[in-house]
Amino acid sequence: MKNIVITGSTRGLGFAMAKEFLQAGCNVSLSGRGAELGTEAVSSLADFKGRYIYIQCDVQIYEDIQRLWDLSKKQWGSIDIWINNAGQNVPHTYVYETDQSFVKQVMSTNINGMIFGSQVAAKGMLEQKHGAIYSMEGLGSNNMIQTKTILYGTTKHALTYFMKGLAKELKGTGVIAGRLSPGMMLTDFITKTADGQKPVIESEKSFVKIFNILADRPETVAKFFIPKMLANTKNNVQIAWLTNSKSMWRFMSAPVTKRKIL
Repeated sequence: MKNIVITGSTRGLGFAMAKEFLQAGCNVSLSGRGAELGTEAVSSLADFKGRYIYIQCDVQIYEDIQRLWDLSKKQWGSIDIWINNAGQNVPHTYVYETDQSFVKQVMSTNINGMIFGSQVAAKGMLEQKHGAIYSMEGLGSNNMIQTKTILYGTTKHALTYFMKGLAKELKGTGVIAGRLSPGMMLTDFITKTADGQKPVIESEKSFVKIFNILADRPETVAKFFIPKMLANTKNNVQIAWLTNSKSMWRFMSAPVTKRKIL
């Protein structure tokens, strides 16, 4: 039985991973900025009472992340896997039209939050002499540039560089670092925007066709990720769901399969 901590795990892929870990027999610390876990989420986890806790945590605040580690370790005894999943999006607009408040928010959450989480987890795991740290990649990690999303992409590009560097620094310590690459998913990042305006699925109709071919639901990706993480012992690994070969196959088979996610 392994003990897991996931930042940003009140909904979407974070919550789906938490539930999948619980179904695999693990103990899980869920976290988010809210004071408590939502009633719908609590109801969904009714079969796992005593095997999960919820801890309020704003990843922009180092002390919050340290508290997340401390309370989780106190509850479970040790932490085997730490996942930096908390993320922030920005309005779907050109960078020169984006308000500074959104710029600061996405950088602080996606970069600072990921670095703070990695620092706290690495220090704690080095002390206990074992553990794995994973961070969530996204658009930009593979150098792909998509207009009106370059701020988000910049944070994910930085994340990939940082995690590769962290893995190098942790080499030979007994603690490993890796990246999770989920591909396209149907989450709030697609259906909502940070400013409450039209999301990309409404502002760019051409996106819907590609999304239906390549995207998946969080639960599908979580079922793939969790066994891989539980079995992995390699440092600097990338666990990727939507590989190039899978993407090619989906485009080739699209006229027959007619996948519909949106």
